[in-house]
Amino acid sequence: MQAQPTVTSPRLKTDQFESPDFYQIDDLLTAEQKLVRSAMRDFVKREITPTIDDYAQRAEFPEGILAKFGQIGAFGSTIPVAYGGGGLDQISYGLMMQEIERGDSGMRSTVSVQSSLVMYPIYAFGSNDQKAKYLPRLAKGELVGCFGLTEANHGSDPGGMTTAFIERSDYFLLNGSKLWITNAPIADIAVVWAKNEQGKIRGLIVERGMEGFSANEIERKWSLRASRTGELTFTDVKVPKENLLPEAAGLKAPLQCLDQARYGIAWGAVGAAMDCYEAARKYALERIQFDKPIASFQLIQKKLAEMLTDITKAQLLCWRLGMLKNAGTATTAQISLAKRDNVDMALRVARTSRQLLGGMGITGDYPIMRHLMNLESVVTYEGTHDIHLLILGAEITGISAFK
Repeated sequence: MQAQPTVTSPRLKTDQFESPDFYQIDDLLTAEQKLVRSAMRDFVKREITPTIDDYAQRAEFPEGILAKFGQIGAFGSTIPVAYGGGGLDQISYGLMMQEIERGDSGMRSTVSVQSSLVMYPIYAFGSNDQKAKYLPRLAKGELVGCFGLTEANHGSDPGGMTTAFIERSDYFLLNGSKLWITNAPIADIAVVWAKNEQGKIRGLIVERGMEGFSANEIERKWSLRASRTGELTFTDVKVPKENLLPEAAGLKAPLQCLDQARYGIAWGAVGAAMDCYEAARKYALERIQFDKPIASFQLIQKKLAEMLTDITKAQLLCWRLGMLKNAGTATTAQISLAKRDNVDMALRVARTSRQLLGGMGITGDYPIMRHLMNLESVVTYEGTHDIHLLILGAEITGISAFK
């Protein structure tokens, strides 16, 4: 049997992550943006990386992290301060997602859903009363939310949803179900998309405890093991009329929410890739074979060079997309390009890093296999790899492949 490397398990070390910045992208960031990133990086090193591998091994969610995310301002960072948010710009938000996903994709998913898919639709489409009632508590982590769009038979085609509601005197009667819902088992509220009697898609805020509303956990996952995923079921749920999002009408509204989430994923995937790359780079310098570090071999240097190149391109893509978001000009197709390509890049980097570590790459002593398994979900949710190609194809040709 081949001898194992004489290196100390990273789980027994302090998180000493060093961010690659080959093109000096830091020079493009404002002082505030760098301060936000630094604060979140320190938070991740302190609160996530020391324990996340053990949580993932046990398939448990670290519920204590929710209040801590609220305290550091991770929830609703771009929502105005008047509603409890951080009032930050889009690049600051992206950098936060990058740092959190460097810790774990499941942790970033929790924050993305709360911020982009729960707080954002309430802020963008909700009434003043809804904003005042929910947003400050969501920002603090006192309430946890989830986003109910996907159904068992309607994933890439959300417009075909069958969840529906009918109007009664002073409430709506909601029936149906939603599947693959992040945060569902722990959510206090759900932003649910359903069809009214005219077949128009509307958004409703459904609260835990409403009779007929249940959330069941999806277990035995190989991916996002430290995240809570579930199914929402609605059986004659009486939803008060004041819980209807007044400004959300049609499929465009939930798709607008998905744009917010996909933007954060584009940044987050870079964080996962950077963590894998750094683990591989440090390992290559420590691992001795044939009486010298494997980092001295041409094939290893090739792998490291290609990974750094991919990460650098993705960093630049995120920065430019963030500038477009700040200007309010980023399009759905531009966001799709970044989500698809950056996640694809992160998967390549994770696989290459795993190969570079050999057998050690599959162990829980290193984060690479956890990132790799997580990214297999990230490449699917919020629009699959192929769906984003078709969104780009429609933009390029002017012809929709969905019709």
